[in-house]
Amino acid sequence: MREQYGFGSIKFKGGVLEPGVEVETIRQLRQALGQRVPLRIDPNCAWSVDTSVKVGQDLAEELSKGGYLEDPCVGLDGMAEVRRRLLADGIDTPLASNVAVTSFGDIPEAVRQDAVQIVLCDHHYWGGMRQVQQLARICRTFGIGLSMHSNSHLGVSLMAMAHVASATSHLTYACDTHYPWQSAIDEIAEGGRIPIVDGCVTIPDKPGLGVSLDYDQLERGKERFLTCPYRKRDDEAEMRKHVDPDWTRKLPRW
Repeated sequence: MREQYGFGSIKFKGGVLEPGVEVETIRQLRQALGQRVPLRIDPNCAWSVDTSVKVGQDLAEELSKGGYLEDPCVGLDGMAEVRRRLLADGIDTPLASNVAVTSFGDIPEAVRQDAVQIVLCDHHYWGGMRQVQQLARICRTFGIGLSMHSNSHLGVSLMAMAHVASATSHLTYACDTHYPWQSAIDEIAEGGRIPIVDGCVTIPDKPGLGVSLDYDQLERGKERFLTCPYRKRDDEAEMRKHVDPDWTRKLPRW
């Protein structure tokens, strides 16, 4: 996937296996990819404060070169405690979040506690593209890093994300993307999949986002939505079906 798309930074989704296993995974990624590839790990708040601190200590070197620790535990108070304890050990690994800081109202407390050093924004959730630019100005003012969170987006959303990223000077970390996992048959942008080359999306010179809709594909998506019985995400049911019949959703898990 790195060869195909040219990605220069790697994020490992954690919070699934025992923390020690995931620490070892990051170490092996560092060994395999070398020192020049920034690594990030995101356990989706699955760890306690103590576990978050222990992982931060164990991965201080691996996450030090342009990497970060994302949402290791729940809430601004927890994140702030992790930050204080790591700094006390001389570890300045930044903490990133798309969970603890999700609106402009969260920023004052995050700044006061030094709980989040990188905000992972999303143009869907922050009120649109202009609001992301305003967020960038605020983050620059308070010395907070900025990146962009990704969800299961198709081409129109990806192009909106790329446009606002290119128009935001204070974008200090490479953006996330789930786009490679989307099936080409589901793409609704005319012409098919949006190319990612050398880790980048080219901004077209057409009006608007530079994307036209394939209305046949859009109709196919509509039909699939109408016939799909699922309307609510249920991770617990899926985990019990495919992984462990006794699995329960709880935070923190470790």
